[in-house]
Amino acid sequence: MVDVLVIGGGPAGLSAGLFTAKNDLGTLVLDNDKTWMHKAHLFNYLGIESMDGSEFIEQVRMQAAGFGATIETDVAVTEVTATDDGFEVEADERYEADYLVLATGAKRDLAESLGCDFTDDGVVEVDVTMETSVPDAYATGAMVRVEEWQAIISAGDGAAAALNILSKEHGDHFHDFDTPADAA
Repeated sequence: MVDVLVIGGGPAGLSAGLFTAKNDLGTLVLDNDKTWMHKAHLFNYLGIESMDGSEFIEQVRMQAAGFGATIETDVAVTEVTATDDGFEVEADERYEADYLVLATGAKRDLAESLGCDFTDDGVVEVDVTMETSVPDAYATGAMVRVEEWQAIISAGDGAAAALNILSKEHGDHFHDFDTPADAA
């Protein structure tokens, strides 16, 4: 069992995985490696002048793994279920987690099967922290937006989900703010 299981390895999923792993939560990212980022080139991502989307994904994977996230690629998740103890996820094998972050782009079938509420526009309904109507399950990125899809927005959604998970775990509002001393 892990603390946080993230389904999807694009900007939203990797952002959530990075934040939770960096702050000592056991984090597993399951990714089918079909992110739209493989077809993208970044010119408008904060801090990046110009970068191929696949190169960006590889760098972020390495960064998240460097902080302790386990990232499994080419994994097709087939089912998610809420349990009394958290969540069960079915893929090539069965996984269990306390928290679930759905970051599957515009593919919303896992959120539907989990029983998440949807808006009248057909997107997953979330609060400001990206939490769905299913406690401790989060939806991010294109899952929660009708057409406003952009990599940096998705990464922010993943970070918001991670910060709420960390706040729940620490019992207070959690702030992930590094200082120059942290880099030393």
